[in-house]
Amino acid sequence: MTQTHESAAHDHLKFYQVGSFAIGNRLLPLEVRSVQADPERNNAITSGHRACQGCGEALGARYAVDAAFRAAQGKLVAVNATGCLEVFSTPYPETSWRIAWLHSLFGNAPAVASGVAAAYKAMGRDDIRVLGQGGDGGTVDIGFGALSGMFERNDDVLYVCYDNEGYMNTGVQRSGATPPAARTMTTQAVGEAPGNPFGMGKDVPRIAMAHEIPYVATATVADLHDLEAKVTRAMEFRGARYIHVLVPCPLGWGSSSHDTIKVARAATQSGLFPVFEAERGDVTAVSRIRKRVPVEDYLRLQKRFAHLFTPERDEEVLAKLQARADRNIARYGLLGPDGDIEEGIAARRDELEGEGAQ
Repeated sequence: MTQTHESAAHDHLKFYQVGSFAIGNRLLPLEVRSVQADPERNNAITSGHRACQGCGEALGARYAVDAAFRAAQGKLVAVNATGCLEVFSTPYPETSWRIAWLHSLFGNAPAVASGVAAAYKAMGRDDIRVLGQGGDGGTVDIGFGALSGMFERNDDVLYVCYDNEGYMNTGVQRSGATPPAARTMTTQAVGEAPGNPFGMGKDVPRIAMAHEIPYVATATVADLHDLEAKVTRAMEFRGARYIHVLVPCPLGWGSSSHDTIKVARAATQSGLFPVFEAERGDVTAVSRIRKRVPVEDYLRLQKRFAHLFTPERDEEVLAKLQARADRNIARYGLLGPDGDIEEGIAARRDELEGEGAQ
């Protein structure tokens, strides 16, 4: 079986399938194989770190930073917010980082990254690139003001958010990226409306788009080629850039450690996590759903949603979560033909007009 994928981030490729979603790099020309397939890759974050088994953030950081390091030809500085990624990679006095790396506070990584970029600019060094990174707690919540300032000033920084949908480092508390109905330590599965309330949270990729910065994208650890291509594409721009990467957390989500990629893929194939690119506020490409699955299939992989199925099914909440996925599918045209986002945009416009007429 063959599957084609085309986006603004990379050339047209044909991926050969073998009954699964695994992609054999040996079937691709050398020049389009993934960074991780290159034995000479930098391996920015090396073995010895203390991430949990199956940690999606460890995978996401390795993929993203290695791709950025190659795109910058080795001249890269990373600024890291406090959080899981910082804690498991740099237990004093040790470090797993093999690049120029700076630890900032929980809430000021975008500002520190902006300062590093400004310092190099003042020195006349436009060859050194700056990468800011953090989890959803340090990005969506605590560092949100600094991030918006970085966008507003259009500082020359690529910021990557590794979204595991909660404050996992401090005990699995809810964040502004925690999905509705999810159980966390601060949104327990008790009461008439168990789990995280509906109507809360922030859609940071769309907020970033509202700043009309040069480049915004979403990605997951389930599609290595897509993530690397988007980082590479982002490094082609100057100014503020933002990539939001879904990184499942087996500990906080209650998923099996060997299912991290499966869970991330189900998030996209259900429509709950749309994967797209945008330039200066406009969506330019989307990753189509290849094999659509019900939202329920995604939720069942995670114990944080177990209360929706036992002791009895919560049909009302399940329907509301499916409706969120359906809205994403309509908004971004995730079921439309390859290379054509107009169908999805038109469908969403018709939907909004219909709501206004009611």
